[in-house]
Amino acid sequence: MNHWRVALAALALGTSWTAIAAPANAPDPRFSGGDLFNLAAASDPQISPDGRSIAYVRRSNDIMTDRARSSIWLIDTTTGDQRPLVAGSGNHMSPRWSPDGKRLAYYSTSEGGAPQLFVRWMDTGQCARITGLPDSPNGIAWSPDGRRIAYLMTVPDEGAKLGSAPPKPEGAEWAKPLEIIDKVTYRTDDGGYVKPGFDHIFVVDALGGAPRQLTFGAYHDGNPAWTPDGRAILFSAVRKPDWEMIANDSEVYRLDVDSGTVSTLTDRRGPDNAPKVSPDGRLIAYVGFDDHKKGFEQGDLYVMNADGGGSRRVAPALDRSIDQFEWASDGHSIVASYEEAGSVVVSRIGLDGRVSRIASDVAGGGLDRPYAGGGFSLARNGTVAFTTDSVSRPPDVAVATGGKVRQLTRLNDLALSGKSLGTLRTLAVTAPDGSPVPSWILLPPGYQDGQRVPTILEIHGGPYAAYGQHFSTDYQLYAAAGYAVLYTNPRGSTGYGQAFADGIEKTYPDSNTADLLAAVDAAVGSGIADPENVFVTGGSGGGILTAWLIGKTDRFRAAASQKPVINWTSMSLTSDGIQFFGPYWMGALPWENYQSYWARSPLSLMANVKTPTLVVVGAEDYRTPVSEAEQLYSALKLRGVPTMLVKVPNASHGGIAGRPSQSAAKAAAIIAWFDKYRTRREPQTAERAGQ
Repeated sequence: MNHWRVALAALALGTSWTAIAAPANAPDPRFSGGDLFNLAAASDPQISPDGRSIAYVRRSNDIMTDRARSSIWLIDTTTGDQRPLVAGSGNHMSPRWSPDGKRLAYYSTSEGGAPQLFVRWMDTGQCARITGLPDSPNGIAWSPDGRRIAYLMTVPDEGAKLGSAPPKPEGAEWAKPLEIIDKVTYRTDDGGYVKPGFDHIFVVDALGGAPRQLTFGAYHDGNPAWTPDGRAILFSAVRKPDWEMIANDSEVYRLDVDSGTVSTLTDRRGPDNAPKVSPDGRLIAYVGFDDHKKGFEQGDLYVMNADGGGSRRVAPALDRSIDQFEWASDGHSIVASYEEAGSVVVSRIGLDGRVSRIASDVAGGGLDRPYAGGGFSLARNGTVAFTTDSVSRPPDVAVATGGKVRQLTRLNDLALSGKSLGTLRTLAVTAPDGSPVPSWILLPPGYQDGQRVPTILEIHGGPYAAYGQHFSTDYQLYAAAGYAVLYTNPRGSTGYGQAFADGIEKTYPDSNTADLLAAVDAAVGSGIADPENVFVTGGSGGGILTAWLIGKTDRFRAAASQKPVINWTSMSLTSDGIQFFGPYWMGALPWENYQSYWARSPLSLMANVKTPTLVVVGAEDYRTPVSEAEQLYSALKLRGVPTMLVKVPNASHGGIAGRPSQSAAKAAAIIAWFDKYRTRREPQTAERAGQ
């Protein structure tokens, strides 16, 4: 009788009996949501000073806890052999080598509670917990002699006071006390509501003991960087009376370790960040720009004398935004990374301005979508360790030395070798004004030339960011469901120079309309996209553009607007960056130019919308707050447009795909929404469609 119960249950769920009862004869080659739990990704590769070993963080998903777990692994750069170095319970991250390469500092939650600082002796494998702190340390920096470690930590503050409740009787159960907020930024997307306190620099003996606080005051200080003589620490911060309202005006400071004296080394209107001292101590390199209150300005590389004088820009012709850099051991050049054409490049930049490329395929911007990203580290002998990926594989570890690049890990070959994944093609797209629009299209597994397939235009966020030829779980899930995925880097994307980014300055989102629709036209014209089955989605900036496009055209069968902005006035006053969005993106505050705010808000186009639209948002999104998605949902309901609202529980803006089950479920919801409005018919060739 049991088999009849199973059959009836299958019918009740709308599932075929064959799918339930028939045992699998072979592994399923389709990429599915369950495969997200089998993936691993490399990040934060740290090469030892002698270049012989790389410690890196391996992140893998735990199906029982539905969370990513991080461990630290060690790779021999000569043989490629690797082994777990710090694993077991908890999460282990941020490995940093001592200057002599004999010890490794890292953070770990192995003992429960907040992450603590540990040191491992590489010859014996012994470990010692160095800190026992109530909050998490950040920004590990070894002193040059290896005796001390500097770090950044939040120092609690009492916070604002305003009156008090009456005395509480002993044993009484009262409501929680009032929350008194007086800070400009009182919640952040990555941390939620901010506890009162300020980030300050501490130093602790590398053998353990009581830490010493080095910086003080009602300011948030940046990560520490030692001078070669160990007498001073450099950091960047906004240490000005009106610091809370300043978006882009940090300076570089010098902290005398013995006396605690802080002196200012830079002074201009604009941010100066990430200072690092040359090996001989004569020069300081840093990243910054002159602030013109644009939506985006590239971070340029500067050097100045150790006393702050003689500042000059290095390689001004590069026209790229510097993400990360390290001094070469000879002190005559700097190794830096920057975005370029959808990927990240690592190059050697001479102090004379000459630029020579070391590696072009640095990657690691996340798994759900194909963002440019990744990190690197530099050994004394010039060997560079970095993360790299491909359309079919998440990030691995590679090294570049002597003009050659070798990939050292292949973390997902076993998990993905039996899967039929989507394949990528570059798509030639030209905007109406003749400008090229970098674009790609991911084809569903088994695609045959000439076949027309339903196609999703997926738009990146930012908007000052970039997609590239990288692995994406969302895209592979869409492809497995039979969709091609069209994605672009329209004007405003990074990695193509300041002028390209300026293409949306004070005109976004409408200035992207022509670029995106030109990509759709090109996908149809290529014979790939079925013109009757084109869909649109995107998150954050892509969610804004999705909401904007459905107010401009009816050509999409359905849409899914993820974590959008629908009303620039409400967003600029409720986001976690109110100092920035109004003055820099909109060019004025809402009451100063409300017409511009309204004209650039997708809400202004709602009377035109007919496209069935799914709305998706993290329930704890403080960047494009939940109220923005709710406004879009309500507007669509009032208009009578088919819609549903999907909230991802406990998810922030940046963490909406952080839990594997939620990432898979979100993609499944979007696919189901598109499937609902997809025209079902026999696969067409371009000839049958009259192309």
